[in-house]
Amino acid sequence: MRFMSPMRCIAVGVLAFATSPALSAGTGPEAPIREAYAITVRQLAGSGAYAVPAPWQPPNRGRLMSKSLAALFARDELYQQEAGEIGHVGADPFLSGQDGEVKNLKVTVTEPPANGRALVTASFRSFKQPVSVRFRMVEEGGAWRIDDIVNRVEGKDYPVRAELSQPYACGSFMKKPCKR
Repeated sequence: MRFMSPMRCIAVGVLAFATSPALSAGTGPEAPIREAYAITVRQLAGSGAYAVPAPWQPPNRGRLMSKSLAALFARDELYQQEAGEIGHVGADPFLSGQDGEVKNLKVTVTEPPANGRALVTASFRSFKQPVSVRFRMVEEGGAWRIDDIVNRVEGKDYPVRAELSQPYACGSFMKKPCKR
């Protein structure tokens, strides 16, 4: 019978402790939001041939968003391609505007996880103005995913899911071709 050396035993224990789901960083409902804003900051800084896809575009949306929200964004993208027009979301939902910047980002869990749901708020400054975006999170496939993005403009909430759920004038997904 072989026994582990004391050092190996300690190393295995430390590794198990560090990778424990309850203790490892980046597994809470705020993790996808932090990743999405890291992508957004890279996207805002990038230009030219090395454009960074937005958090709601492939390959990011499949990793960051719930299946149902990703499907709504995919349908909107298809409509834009087929109709040659802007879809139902005419601004960057992560910036709560058409353009902006992300300065002094703070991501906080504003409603702790309960029954596989949570609420996360991202607060930052964009062009010296305070911006706050809320994210409804859902646990799906063993990970936290964005299930809705809520922008607040002039005291009114605008859930992206509601915007993307509106009917379209045309689209192959409706079996009604768009005329360009």
